Formats: sequence, structure tokens, C-alpha cells
Amino acid sequence: MKLYKTVAGEASARQTIEKSRFIARIKPVSSKKEADDFIEGIRKKNKDATHNVPAMVLGDKFQIQWASDDGEPQGTSGAPILYMLIREGITNVVVVVTRYFGGIKLGTGGLVRAYTGTVKLAIERASVREISEMAEMTVKIDYTFLAGLKNAAEAEDFSIENIEYKEKITVVLIVPSEKKEKIKKLVAGITSGSAKVVSERLIKC
Repeated sequence: MKLYKTVAGEASARQTIEKSRFIARIKPVSSKKEADDFIEGIRKKNKDATHNVPAMVLGDKFQIQWASDDGEPQGTSGAPILYMLIREGITNVVVVVTRYFGGIKLGTGGLVRAYTGTVKLAIERASVREISEMAEMTVKIDYTFLAGLKNAAEAEDFSIENIEYKEKITVVLIVPSEKKEKIKKLVAGITSGSAKVVSERLIKC
């Protein structure tokens, strides 16, 4: 089950517009504290900058939304970045755009384009990934059924993430949550009902 989109990793991008330098840094995060720490780190590292404009979106339903213009004219930087992230469906993300003023004023529209355009470049470099709800199932099977299970994984929508060889084989299966019962029946069929599900849990990946 698809839950939400976020960026695949940390990235940065920069532009020079009318002699002002704009540097966007973006990162996937899982908590407000992680986002706050990232923002504080950028501010300390770039304390000589004219502005360090932050924005964050958290939660699979965008429950936390926050941004600041950090001294830029109201509504010209932080808010447009925030709205762009939400419009693109990107969450669990923090971004800071650092600006070094070059002496030429850009106007309201120019500022909006400069800030959002730089963030778009950072998103492209980070790339966007979809996060899905998956079921992780640990299953014990006899050695004779491993080849059949591997063949099934190639044909069906699940993967074998780990194999442990002991008296019996323990395998970890990653299955789309909505197909969990279907895959359980498939494994039971392959193993003539002898497979034992040791544990199962829902994960995001």
C-alpha cells in the first residue's frame, strides 16, 4: 500500500540570480527534532548568510507543516517552499535555503521563483521515492522447498530479504501489506502446509 512520497536522500543545489547566491539543502527526516537539528546545523554553518529560510513537512498525512521567511518579505520564501512540497505530495522532509544577498532586489515574484526554483533543483538531485506499507514475515521451511519459494518470489510480488540455514531454513519475506494473506497461502501451497510463520510485522519501506 502506497503511503506517501519523500526524498530518497540528502542533497543540495545552488543558483546565482541577480548576484544573489541561493543554496538549497534538503533531507528526508522522520521527526520534528531531526528536522529542527538539521535547520539549526545549517544556520550555524551559514551564520554569515543574509537569510536561512527553513521549511518542513512531516507525517503521512502532512500533519506537521512549518516554514519561516527568516527576514525576507512575508510570504515570499518559506511559505511558497512549504506549499510546493505539499503540492508535490512530498512529506517527511526538511529543507533550508541559504541566501547571500548580491545587492539587487528581486521583488516579490522574483523571490518566490528564486526560492522555489532552487528547492526544485535540490529535489531533482535528491530524487523522490514512494514509501509503502509492507509486511515483514519470518517463515521456517524445510530445505526441499527453498528453490520453489525462490521461484515464486521471482514470479510474485514479494522478495526474500534474508536466508538463515540451520536445522530448518528461516527466511524473511517482504510482502505488500495488502497481499499478505495471498502470499501466506502461496507459501503454504509450496510447502504442502508445513511452513511455519515465526513472526510478522508491518514496516515502511
